Amino acid sequence: MKDPNVDEFIQSADQWPQEMAYLRRILLDCLLIETFKWRTPVYMVDKKNIIAIGSLKDHCALSFFNGALLQDEDKLLIKPGEHTQLGRWMKFSSVEEIRQKEDYIKAYVLEAIEVEKLGLKMEKPSEIPHPEELTAIFAKKPALKTAFEKLTPGRQRAYLRFFSDGKQSETRTSRIEKNEKYILKGIGITDCICGLTKRKPSCDGSHKAIENFKR
Repeated sequence: MKDPNVDEFIQSADQWPQEMAYLRRILLDCLLIETFKWRTPVYMVDKKNIIAIGSLKDHCALSFFNGALLQDEDKLLIKPGEHTQLGRWMKFSSVEEIRQKEDYIKAYVLEAIEVEKLGLKMEKPSEIPHPEELTAIFAKKPALKTAFEKLTPGRQRAYLRFFSDGKQSETRTSRIEKNEKYILKGIGITDCICGLTKRKPSCDGSHKAIENFKR
């Protein structure tokens, strides 16, 4: 549902009104909840802030509150400042630029939603110990251990957090076993696993609900 405050914000904007309107449509297509906070459009899922639209002097921006947790294999995210921890931007200076990157933008938005639903946080690897169930499985399956260690630090942290969040040992073991095939293929927990491609835009993200239910 559209927020009338966002209508007013975009219609009265001195700069980038068409660009912001286009970005707004993309975000609403991804079924995010539209709100207006801090005098800017903010988009949410499960009452959590995910993305904001901003208008700056030289560009309009799509701001990902937890952008540092995204894989960013297409190198579209920019760190706003030297000391910024989580936030990341995508900058745009024309409607045509947004149109050309629309599929990629949607892919990043869907990944940001997935990251929020999984409850992923930015933590140092040392802060997330390997659950004993994973250590035991690694001892039996050295190839799996090698594959895990080849994953990017972000992918390793995501898996460790997901495995460790299981309250019962049986749950942790089950989560590990169900994800072994992905680890062996070098696929992260938020990566595309539909079989078409490791990255969107070749898939629309609809596979995630199915695969994560299985997980």
